[in-house]
Amino acid sequence: MQSLRVLLSVSTATRTWEDGVSAVVSPVPALRAAAGYNVGLLVIRLAAGLTLTVHGSQKLFGWFGGRGVDGTGAFFEQIGYRPGKIFAVIAGLCEFGGGLAFALGVLTPLAASAMIGVMLNAVAADWHKGFLNGFEYPLLIALVAVGVALAGPGQYALDTVTGRVTGLQLGDWRYGIAAITLAVVVAALTLLAKAG
Repeated sequence: MQSLRVLLSVSTATRTWEDGVSAVVSPVPALRAAAGYNVGLLVIRLAAGLTLTVHGSQKLFGWFGGRGVDGTGAFFEQIGYRPGKIFAVIAGLCEFGGGLAFALGVLTPLAASAMIGVMLNAVAADWHKGFLNGFEYPLLIALVAVGVALAGPGQYALDTVTGRVTGLQLGDWRYGIAAITLAVVVAALTLLAKAG
């Protein structure tokens, strides 16, 4: 009930602009917009993160009809990622762990970085197929991770809870820039190692 009284007491306020014009304004639309923004980020994180978690479980454990480490490693060998099993484990961990952390909103910039890095390699591997039926899926997942890295995980994330305790605000866009930079550098080094 206290929250309702506070909301009602701030539901209107008078705002005076520089030119002297005053008007009654309401913060309620801003509160509704913020709630929609945070729910939207939660839906995006859950959809992309859990989808990638399933893909990682296919590589690591053979779940959901996946090949497991051995089968994925053999496939990776065929497309030039050698040693295949090591790259299969790395890709699986980035997808499974990064996707799960992204969905939960825990260490979100680092989770986004893992997702971006592995998806950039998937884009490179599927580039020859073209956009449709080729690299559109990994590109979309990478761009979703870029967007969340820059925007932050939203209020409905474990980072928000831990940030209140530690003071570390992982939703800051500078962490997003660092995460994207890390992902691009590691993806580029992986592609260079594959080519060499």
